[in-house]
Amino acid sequence: MNLKSLFLLRPDMTFLNHGSFGACPRPVFETYQAWQRELELQPVEFLGRRFNDLMAQARSRLAAYLGAGADDIVFVPNATTGVNIVAHSLALRPGDEVLATDHEYGATDRAWRLLCRKQGAVYINQPIPLPVTTPEAVLEQLWAGVTPRTRVIFLSHITSPTALTWPVKAICQRARAAGILTVVDGAHAPGQIPLDLLDLGADFYTGNCHKWLCAPKGAGFLFARPDVQHLIEPLIISWGWESEKPGSSRFVDYLEWTGTHDIAAYLSAPAAIDFQAAHDWERVRRACRPLVSQARQQINALTGQAPICPDDDVWFRQMATMRLPACDTEVLKERLWNERRIEAPIITWNREPFVRVSVQGYNDEADIERLVAALAALLPAVQAPAPNG
Repeated sequence: MNLKSLFLLRPDMTFLNHGSFGACPRPVFETYQAWQRELELQPVEFLGRRFNDLMAQARSRLAAYLGAGADDIVFVPNATTGVNIVAHSLALRPGDEVLATDHEYGATDRAWRLLCRKQGAVYINQPIPLPVTTPEAVLEQLWAGVTPRTRVIFLSHITSPTALTWPVKAICQRARAAGILTVVDGAHAPGQIPLDLLDLGADFYTGNCHKWLCAPKGAGFLFARPDVQHLIEPLIISWGWESEKPGSSRFVDYLEWTGTHDIAAYLSAPAAIDFQAAHDWERVRRACRPLVSQARQQINALTGQAPICPDDDVWFRQMATMRLPACDTEVLKERLWNERRIEAPIITWNREPFVRVSVQGYNDEADIERLVAALAALLPAVQAPAPNG
């Protein structure tokens, strides 16, 4: 079932990059605009009198979807903000170590590096070499970087550059047994894979609603287990800092109100949940999976490159990354868009070139075929010359 008519995407392009910024369906975007208009009709009433109840209702819907308590999540603009809140809150000491993989998102890597540098701590990107083989092997490869000084393990649920799903539950269980805090960047998880945050076991988990859940841009969340919420401090100090509202959650009070801002994206998250429920999104996800597998097979056959993981749901669902031969990635990306109107990330990770393909309910087999044909035509012109000898 192709849902392209329900999205606002331009009809003259092949969009295989849902993973970067998502795409919002028309009905959800209309809800978003309706909330914006309602805010402007009476700003004082909306933000001054209705804010708490509106946010509580939206949080409750999102929390139920995520398998969390309503007072254990707060809305944030995006997962990067969530990571920054946690990283700034944890009082790292000189010599403390934060362990991550070398597959993490660049923005969050930078946040941890800066804060560790300021506090005398050490941020370590433990190598997880490709191809990956089993979740158990990944767990052991990561754990090889744990030392008596490891205080935090930070990792993606689904990685951005390599689009691999890490065995987060097993890692969190082992870390808890060792007394190590876990911080999970779930930017790509909500809406792409089922989530039960309490069962997953992370101390802190942050994610985006505007990617695979298809909410408007600027809707994300931060989850914290009740027993670690006392560690969190707000990035922006506002009225909630010394709030003593009866029955309120300090975690929510500290983070929810940061001053005047447009909360329409947050309030539209329930509409995105409803949209996906109305269109049997589990069926949509299942229909997307074979297209991703097809893209992997055809691109690897074209390039002669080996796959970076087995063709198994444990590693990927709606997004996959494939190796490319040595090439000028910037030129290839520009030519894909300028000449073919194909939007797909061409990246360099660990000095290797890759293409990442995202498949959403608006994609079909023709989109994959256009990408493969474009790569076949363009790669010979952008490939790096073979070394002499």
